[in-house]
Amino acid sequence: MKRLWTTGYRAYELGVFDEKNPKVAVIKEVLQKELCYQLDSTSEEFWLITGPQMGVERWSIESALAIKDDYPQLKIALMEPYADFAARWNENNQARLAAVKAQVDFAGLVSEKKYESPEQLRAYQNFMLHYTDGALLIYDPEREGKTVWDWRAINRYREQNADYSMRMIDFDELQEAAEEYSERLRETDEE
Repeated sequence: MKRLWTTGYRAYELGVFDEKNPKVAVIKEVLQKELCYQLDSTSEEFWLITGPQMGVERWSIESALAIKDDYPQLKIALMEPYADFAARWNENNQARLAAVKAQVDFAGLVSEKKYESPEQLRAYQNFMLHYTDGALLIYDPEREGKTVWDWRAINRYREQNADYSMRMIDFDELQEAAEEYSERLRETDEE
């Protein structure tokens, strides 16, 4: 069994405030391509495990759901750091989270309590590190965001666990994917 933690930028950190933003399509395409690459190399059960954040985490679930029919070994888990995680989100964002939760193979909480302290977030990181074999991040250390905390925790963990893999997709790779995406759109429009 393989277990992959996916995480990355929040939507607002990328300037995405609408799901129709072309950045979302590019990021989902990059995520699907990476997931297909990893899934093509194994027939064993493969768990994508991520959190509830709006942005890369939710897009990774949506990307996995889009290819799930082609990969019967793919399972998706959504782990929330603490109870009532999305309580402060607007109704639309809460509904989107509920819709995604209804489609995954497993949804759970790391802490049964509502938010009390940053310790719950560290416990969430530790849970993700101990129950996954590797991480896939859409993150660029030159453009920090909240994912810096996960990136640092993963790097510390890898110092003691050399077999823990990390695949990081940075802004250069995203820019290249965006250019390819734009070129395909232009070709489609010309036809």
